[in-house]
Formats: sequence, C-alpha cells, structure tokens
Amino acid sequence: MILTDFPGVLRPPAVTAAVSLGLALAQPAVAQPARNAPDSSAELVDRLMPTVVNITTTQNVPQQGPRLRDMPQLPPGSPFEELFKEFFDKRGGDEQKRRGTSLGSGFVIDAEGYIITNNHVIQGAEDITVIFRDDTQLKAKLIGSDSRIDVALLKVEPPNKRVLPAIKWGDSDKERVGDWVIAIGNPFGLGHSVTAGIISARGRSLNDSLDDYLQTDAAINKGNSGGPLFNSQGEVIGVNTAIYSPSGVNAGLAFSIPSNLVKQVADQLREFGRVKRGWVGVSYQSVTDDIADSFGLDRARGVLVANVVADGPAAKAGLKRNDIILSFAGQDVLDLRRFPRLVANARVGSTVDIMVWRGGKEVPLKLRIGEQEEDGKQNAAAKGSDKKSAEPDQPVVSTVEQLGLTLQKVTDQLREKYGLSDQVKGVVITKVAPNSPAAEKQLQAGDVILEVDQKPVTTPQEVADLVGKLQQAKKRSVLLFVERQGDPRFAALRLTK
Repeated sequence: MILTDFPGVLRPPAVTAAVSLGLALAQPAVAQPARNAPDSSAELVDRLMPTVVNITTTQNVPQQGPRLRDMPQLPPGSPFEELFKEFFDKRGGDEQKRRGTSLGSGFVIDAEGYIITNNHVIQGAEDITVIFRDDTQLKAKLIGSDSRIDVALLKVEPPNKRVLPAIKWGDSDKERVGDWVIAIGNPFGLGHSVTAGIISARGRSLNDSLDDYLQTDAAINKGNSGGPLFNSQGEVIGVNTAIYSPSGVNAGLAFSIPSNLVKQVADQLREFGRVKRGWVGVSYQSVTDDIADSFGLDRARGVLVANVVADGPAAKAGLKRNDIILSFAGQDVLDLRRFPRLVANARVGSTVDIMVWRGGKEVPLKLRIGEQEEDGKQNAAAKGSDKKSAEPDQPVVSTVEQLGLTLQKVTDQLREKYGLSDQVKGVVITKVAPNSPAAEKQLQAGDVILEVDQKPVTTPQEVADLVGKLQQAKKRSVLLFVERQGDPRFAALRLTK
C-alpha cells in the first residue's frame, strides 16, 4: 500500500508518534437528524461548480545535457568525429532546463480572489495559473503556505472588478460518519468533475501528529488534490489531499483536511503570511492504567507532564512535573494524540484555562500561549537536573527483585560507560532481568532513575526502600521517573510479590 498526494508525490504509510502540535480537535457529535441521500445533486452541483478552479503550475526542472561519454563511437578519421567532439565538448556537462507542469484543484474562499489549494500542488512553482469553469485563466500570487497541514493560499486579480463566486464554509466538527459528501476537482487534468460518497471515518492520522483527516469513499484521484469536499448543504467541510491506494488511483480511501482547520490556517496565512502555532513548553507522555492508578486518578486520561521548560509558558503558569493535564482551553484532553492539536490550535498570546491533576485533586491554572518555533525544538524536555552538591563516588550495587532491576549509584565509570552527562544524578540501571516488570516497560541498562513514587532518589537503597513501602501498602504498581540520554519519561511498573 502507498499513500499518495494527487500530483504524484508518494508518502509512506503512517507511523504515529508522541509528537505533534496539531489542530482542530473534533468534538463529540451531538445527536442530529439523519441526512438522507438526495434523489439528485444536479442543482447543487450547478451552484457549486463556479467556485471550484483548476490549477496548473510550471517550474524549471534540471536536465543533464549531453556528456562526452555519450558521444557515438565513430571510425578513426571519420569526417563526423571532429564535429561530434566539438559539440560534446561545448555542451557536455551543462545543466539544461525544461519546463515541468503539474495539475491540481482549488476553490475560491473570498469574492476578492483568494483561493485555497494544497501546498504540494504549488510547491516549487515559478508560475501558477488558475483556470475557472468558463475557461478564464488568471495568474495567481502565492500569499503563504503551510507544509505541515498542506494548505496554500493564492490570490488572483479578477478582471473588470468581477465579483467571484465563493464557497461557504461548513462546520467539519458537526459532520458524522455516514453523512453524504460531494467532491469537485480536476482529476488527471480532465477538468471539472464531480464524485459523491460518504464520510467513512474521522480523526485519521497519516504522517504527522497534527493530522486530523476526514476519510471519504468519494472517488478521488490525481489532480483532485486541493479541491473541496462539500456536505449535502453545499458547504465546504474539507480539502481533498491524499489517497491510500495500492496502485496510485482511487481505491475508496481518500482523506480531506477538515474545514475548521483549513479556515484557521487560511486566516493566519492571509494575516501573517505564515501559520503561528501555539506552544506551552512541556514534554509529556500518555497516561496508562498503571500510571493512573499510581496517581490516584479514576481512569487513564489526560497527558502526564514529564518535564517543564524553564521560563516557558507552562513554567510561568505554575505547571509542574508529575501534573496530569486533564483539560485544556475548555476541552477534555482524552489522549496523547489529541493534546498537541489543542496546543497548536490555541491562539498565540491568548490565555487559556487548564485543569491538572496534582496531589490527588484537580487544580485549575491559567496559561498564556507562546509561539512554537518552526523546528519544533521548543517542546524538547528541559535538561535541568538537581542542584545537590557532588558526593564521592560509591560503587554501591543493589538488586530490586520485585522490579527485576540491578541498580548502582552514578559514578565516573558509569558516566563514561553509558555516556551520561556530568549533571546527571540519580540511580543507574545496570541490568534488567528478562521477563521482569522492568523488561515489560522496556527499561534498559544506562537508564537513570530520578524519582520513585514522585520522590527523588540518589542511591539504590532509597529505591529499594520506597518500593518496599509501596508493596507493604499493597500497591499494584510503582511509578518511576527515568531519563535516557537526556530524554525523561515516566514508567509505571507492576509490583510482583
């Protein structure tokens, strides 16, 4: 199987990861009347067709010129030998240029001439031409684009102050699986074409944690990229972007960017020429059942803060390591994948309410949203460490059989062996027993335990004592805060008898 963007760009199958500051989280659908399939969509299509455009782009594509080794083999003394040699000496190695052309779709969002398409449709283009249904052709200017969401905003100047027919935005959050949809675009460069189907799934993620695609079985092919997906009321609820197919053509699995997300991106591109994404300055991980139990939370939900960037928005708001973020900007944080979207979707400079679980109770906080850097490095874990003075190295080794761990206090020898920084203090894992609770959570030699049950530890004995106390209290699991090559995370290990 391959994922393909319609102009022919191939993308690998999705691999989900705990990153992404993505956007527009779909809300639970409110019960609504079923929308029956229309007897005909002809009248609706007639009204919508003029809002959809075909897009062609051209660019100079490098093409290697003739090379000397490509010269035909001629008999010695041939009258053509000098002629060919002179030609290849003069032209050989020169990089020639040819004009490359790509086709896509788009739609008018403003009567003044603003048009939405996909970023990959116009990427690298030197000339962009927009073709309307009546064959009017206008040169377009690129206002801005965003490669992560794959949206671009174009601007054309309507001739004779002509008012262009524009689409009406729909609320993609209200669309349900099973609702009827219509796609209009330029498949294979054939011109305006219409297909219909239903929304077959929501919240699909392909390559990026910002992804929140609507899935549809409406026939989508190369050239449809950037075209609109309409609901049965004629409102745009998505931008057709990718297909999942073994052959590169429609197989009934197409993906559209939700309109609520596209509209927000378009507004920012129009105002700033780029997209400003929210940033809070924390590293975080998912809350498992074991972690929820360790923190006294009723069930696995929210995200667990593993570290807080010094002087970042979260630190200024009072957010702390070991907090579990339950809600953000009035929306429940259901899982790790959706939290980055809520953050990135928040308006930079605004103040939002968050609710965290701390010390067995809910604590409300207010947080001012910062701006995410393009490279996304801001959300890396803070590398600060504890400020206690150094102590003489003591090669104390201890085994915590309940967890399957062999532990040793940090020494210069262990720093060198495992590549630990001079600032790291804690308890080093030197061996993990096979089939143990530690092995189940993929702990490994060289990991450094910083906390046990939210309490700092510096010696193997402290780890053993805390684990023993938890076992006496008949706890089912123990929460460890560990660091691996500067990357902190929590691990909830089951307690064996």
